[in-house]
Amino acid sequence: MSNDENALAEPVGKKDHAQGPAGAPVTLVEYGDYECPFCGEAYSVLKEVKEQMGETLRFVFRNFPLSEMHPFAFAAAEAAEAAGAQGKFWEMHDMLYENQEQLEPEALAGYAKALGLDMERFVKEVSAGTYAARIKHDFQTGVMSGVNGTPSLFINGERYDGERDAESLLEALQAVADETGPRMKAAR
Repeated sequence: MSNDENALAEPVGKKDHAQGPAGAPVTLVEYGDYECPFCGEAYSVLKEVKEQMGETLRFVFRNFPLSEMHPFAFAAAEAAEAAGAQGKFWEMHDMLYENQEQLEPEALAGYAKALGLDMERFVKEVSAGTYAARIKHDFQTGVMSGVNGTPSLFINGERYDGERDAESLLEALQAVADETGPRMKAAR
């Protein structure tokens, strides 16, 4: 099943935004778009999956803004990256998905302020496009991995095209965990 069109083109590395232990037996990578309604639906499923899997799972998020369809997606990705530079990537990630219908620049600045970010630095970096190259790199690695829509998921480097409900995804993740080593009890 390891054909190039279904494999992650760029392995997970230190520059990726990751939650969970680096040595977890299962790594789930999402290529996502903050304005995509399907990513919004996946957000709550992924949150549940992360809770259930506990230390068995490392979750990685990569930007894949579909700017033609979602006019605020790239700016939202820049806001997340700027927050990440101040140690608040995941807080901004969550805030963006929880407020998907409001991703205008004023709203993004409001989220940054609510997170206690250095606003002068945030505005300067977003205005200068400081993180545009990183976002474009994520996008390009997604294209090389066969991503053509969001959310796109990869489990231990292999594309996952199964059902997107929590139960199905948990089943697929646990099957991979079982293959990679001794069964690790998911937190229930």
